[in-house]
Amino acid sequence: MNLSRRGLLAASTAATALPLFGARAQKRPTLKIGVLTDLAGPYQDIVGPVAVDCVRQAVADFGVSDKGFDVEIVQADHQNKPDVGATITRQWYDRDGVDIVMEGGSSAVALAVSAVAKEKNKPYINSGGATSDLTGTLCNAQTIHWTYDTFMLGKSTGGAMVKSGGDSWFFITADYAFGHSLTRDVSGFVEAGGGKVLGKVATPFPATTDFSAYLLQAQASGAKVIGLANAGSDTINCIKQAKEFGIKATLGGLLVFLSDVHSLGLEVAQGLVLTESFYWDLNDRTRAFSERLKSRSPARRAGMAQAGCYSSAMHYLKAAMAIGPAQLKALDGAGVIAQLKKMPTDDDVFGAGSIRAYGRKLHPSYLFRVKKPSESKGPWDYYNLVSTTAIDQAFRPIGEGNCPLVKV
Repeated sequence: MNLSRRGLLAASTAATALPLFGARAQKRPTLKIGVLTDLAGPYQDIVGPVAVDCVRQAVADFGVSDKGFDVEIVQADHQNKPDVGATITRQWYDRDGVDIVMEGGSSAVALAVSAVAKEKNKPYINSGGATSDLTGTLCNAQTIHWTYDTFMLGKSTGGAMVKSGGDSWFFITADYAFGHSLTRDVSGFVEAGGGKVLGKVATPFPATTDFSAYLLQAQASGAKVIGLANAGSDTINCIKQAKEFGIKATLGGLLVFLSDVHSLGLEVAQGLVLTESFYWDLNDRTRAFSERLKSRSPARRAGMAQAGCYSSAMHYLKAAMAIGPAQLKALDGAGVIAQLKKMPTDDDVFGAGSIRAYGRKLHPSYLFRVKKPSESKGPWDYYNLVSTTAIDQAFRPIGEGNCPLVKV
């Protein structure tokens, strides 16, 4: 396996600790959380430093210093390369004493990290990766998929757009696990709703910045909707270039985050329909969490993948209190994940929820429409709620994913 100089550097420095939370006392158990994310690439605004801040906020909100144990957080950049992510994960588990890995970034990295977690029998909670295969054919007893997935996005955004008249589609697909999984899942809902898929084109990831040829190909197909099966800077570039070229088809932003809308500006992004499982201004609890996070991240509001890091870290800490931190550390990966699945979830990010046997964290999803500039009261006030998909309907039914953990 060939790693870049940057990859080796990331792996060698992965165990650099952030400040320790809670005063270390003799014989106090210490839980070590590794946050593996995109710190400098196309997804840095979706997860990145704010995802790390959200884990730190969970530790602060939980108040571990008063709970008889300490928490140490380490972070590393996987660079959206599965081999780099797998190498760092192995080092964390084997050498650095990391008890659980969280986040994981892109779907390709998440699948690689999940495979290492299975191999080492260590726990992993994914927040940033989207592929529904994590709870489908590639599920395992050591992994939980926390925040969102391609099935949820396809059902909420794809299904809604077909119902509103967008019954012919052309997909611009990021050429890796996430893009293909999203295209597959959205296509299923388009066709189930009576629509047609007229074509698709795969774009190299992360090497593509000019999408003009792909957009013109999509427009030539005559499709009413151009489905953007990409994320982050790729989605931003597609939307900007579509506007520059005067593309008339409706753009289906299948994975658009709050940070993307912020980068685009409301003048460009207004009217976009998108799905998220968290919005900072959704209710009193989300606003309270977002206000607390300001001390760590004053210039940005958390999006759903970042907020999911808060939620998953909070649940892990609750499990430590439920059975004891030393006892949690002593469990193998499957044992830790089984303990997390036993407990109902509840936090200021998603509210009440649960975790299914195949590793899918459950909570509602929300369809939003981006506000016009005249509707916004200021920075980050970007969404109007269109509809809500209930907690028992938002994600794939138990028997449909072919997860080997599920006995149907």
